[in-house]
Amino acid sequence: MSVNNIIVLSAFAVYMLIMIVIGFVYSKSTKNNEDYFLGGRNLNSWTAALSAQASDMSGWLLMGLPGSVYLAGTGEVWIAVGLLIGTILNWYLVSARLRKYTIISGNSLTIPSFFENRFGDKKGVIKIISSVIIAVFFTVYTASAFSSGAKLFATLFANEDGSNYNSVYLIGLAVAAVVILVYTFMGGFKAVCTTDFIQGLLMLVAILAVPILAYAILTFDTGFSQALTQHGVASPENYLNFFKNDDGSPISFTTIISNLAWGLGYFGMPHILVRFMAVKSEPEIKKSRKIAIVWVVLSLAASCLIGLIARGYLNPQLDATTSETAFIRSIQQLFSGNFAVIFIGGVFLCGILAAIMSTADSQLLVTASAVSEDMYKGAIRKKASEKSALLVGRVAVLVVAVIAFLIAIDPNSSIMGLVSDAWAGFGSAFGPIVLLALFWKRTNTPGAISGMVVGAITVIVWDYPPVVDGLTIGAATNLYSLIPGFFLALITAVVVSLATKAPSKEITDTFESVKNAKV
Repeated sequence: MSVNNIIVLSAFAVYMLIMIVIGFVYSKSTKNNEDYFLGGRNLNSWTAALSAQASDMSGWLLMGLPGSVYLAGTGEVWIAVGLLIGTILNWYLVSARLRKYTIISGNSLTIPSFFENRFGDKKGVIKIISSVIIAVFFTVYTASAFSSGAKLFATLFANEDGSNYNSVYLIGLAVAAVVILVYTFMGGFKAVCTTDFIQGLLMLVAILAVPILAYAILTFDTGFSQALTQHGVASPENYLNFFKNDDGSPISFTTIISNLAWGLGYFGMPHILVRFMAVKSEPEIKKSRKIAIVWVVLSLAASCLIGLIARGYLNPQLDATTSETAFIRSIQQLFSGNFAVIFIGGVFLCGILAAIMSTADSQLLVTASAVSEDMYKGAIRKKASEKSALLVGRVAVLVVAVIAFLIAIDPNSSIMGLVSDAWAGFGSAFGPIVLLALFWKRTNTPGAISGMVVGAITVIVWDYPPVVDGLTIGAATNLYSLIPGFFLALITAVVVSLATKAPSKEITDTFESVKNAKV
């Protein structure tokens, strides 16, 4: 291993050690499920905002999105626009109302328990179905984070000729999984949110500094368009056009709508929604939304710029299989020389590690809460003690991590593809039901269950079986599965709710009380 790699590895080691220490510290104050899964509903505005956004963006922000923009140009920016719109709507429409509703309606600790309490499902069917959906899609989502971590290690520490890339990938995958497991396993929600706060700040510094420095160096003695031409971009005017492909053809309406539709997913993301539930007061929610929106605007804009600038800055050029390493290679190229400069580069690379870890830990924790609080205590052993339920939750963290590890074990797995599938699954299954639960009192249990099932199945059918001339429906239509999944689930939930018995007076009275409640 080279001296440069040893310096970078030392930065990683320091960073990971800090995360583990935080997990150990918070393990002392974790006494019950509410502490472990919601931190006692005591998050302040800064921690809530940065934790929500850091857990949202993941390695996708620093690897998947820059890689897509690097290859295709500004036409890929529509995803970022959709995510920004979704973030704003989620904070303004959902955050405060969900927090109040989960407190008033049975002090719900998880999204499945909120659904059960909101709709008065005495049989627990909706809780079990939503827990299964969480376990399935979060396992895929966690795999994307593990894959990001493994690709980071392999890109940095594999031989230049790539001869040991696969073996280094596996080592990186194991390291990322173990460190995330340790501090999530020990400290629970408080540890996750504290580490997310640190990771959110680190991500923001790294993602802002790198494109600014690279652009300054790149344009010092040449124009940006000229640099793009020198790096294989046939027409910089098309590459930098929001509405055109590289070859000058217009970006299709279907592609733009599909990319914008990513914003719909926010309403159904359990790892983001639980942050809203955990904020300690309504005033803190109002502060959090401002902080979160500023963070998202800066980070998404910078992420897109990384891809564009890297296209003119990096040597050698990247292809479709290596484009997701554009940010990593930009840091390597920028921070080379003496010990101090390389170590600073290592700290910035920790920003990628932060993005990966901040999402994976949240996903593991939400999955654990679904298994422990909703499946185990909710259906299997309703009189289980807090101690035994907490143990089951921690075991669930371990099991999901192992399965995610196995999914991510292929070095050629696409970060963007894994995230896309999980995002569509949650957005379709939960998004419409969350909105209806909060804003339409006529929604009932059969409507919620049918909508949830239709949303999840639509995404699976759309994205996985090759039923159209050897292609999936998504590949054949170029339409993101979140669009049909979300709207079919919404329509189904409304139709079934109207066609079946109205909710009880107790349920509708609770709905009305949430409007003016201050908790």
